[in-house]
Order: sequence, then C-alpha cells, then structure tokens
Amino acid sequence: MLKNKKDVAVDFIRSIRAMAPGALNRFISQEAGEELAQFFFSYSASLISKDPTRVLENTSSLMLMGYLIRSYEEKRAPDAPFLRPIALA
Repeated sequence: MLKNKKDVAVDFIRSIRAMAPGALNRFISQEAGEELAQFFFSYSASLISKDPTRVLENTSSLMLMGYLIRSYEEKRAPDAPFLRPIALA
C-alpha cells in the first residue's frame, strides 16, 4: 500500500525519535554534514530569538523549510550523490 507524504513523515519521525543519541548524531552527520547542521542551528537560533513567543510557529516553519529544501535539491539535481536513498539505523 502506498503511503501519503504525512504517513511517510510520521514513520520517519518515529524512527529517528527511537534512535540512540549517538546513532542519531551519526545519521545527521552522514546525511546532512556538519556545515548544514550548523547552518540550520544558527538559522533556528536567530529566528527563535527574534520572537520567542512564536516558537511553535517557527518550529513548524523550520520543519517545512527542511522539506522544501530537500524537494528543491531533488528537482535541481536528481542524480546527485547526496540524494541517495537513506538507510535508518
């Protein structure tokens, strides 16, 4: 049975929430790399510090932005090595 985008996202979030911290850090390093992880951290800190009362809205926006960036990557370079299928630990 094919899953919709929400179901796939829920499955993915459940799988990473179940990961041990070390495994999650290795997964992030492997898939995003330190440079991109630091960029998202800095961008998130900046966005949230501007208006801490909107943390829920900002978090949702950041998650959606990550999804949109990946979608953009896939359309721009569908054969790029950084877009290979992932295997969760």
